[in-house]
Amino acid sequence: MKSLRVGGTANHIHALFSLNPTTSVSKTIQLIKGASSKWINDNFYSNSRKFKWQGGNGTFSVSESMVLKVIKYIANQKEHHKTKSFKEEYIELLKKQNVEYNMQYVFD
Repeated sequence: MKSLRVGGTANHIHALFSLNPTTSVSKTIQLIKGASSKWINDNFYSNSRKFKWQGGNGTFSVSESMVLKVIKYIANQKEHHKTKSFKEEYIELLKKQNVEYNMQYVFD
């Protein structure tokens, strides 16, 4: 995979990747979470406290024509979330894209 842009705020990240067509999205997320958790714990956390990601994730595909727009969006997360929380924006996106969801599992 190739990282095109990664960014976020204190409570979430956005990452835009160009994925290898032979690796599933779930495997890609597993690799990213595993490697980043190890790096964060090795560099910033003690043995008594460990960093871990939430259980789920939101994964969306992006057309080539939208890549630059998504890169700009990711770069401006701090400013963007001054007007709308991540949770509000995420639920809005799910609704806009007609994604079925259960609030019990959205932010586990």
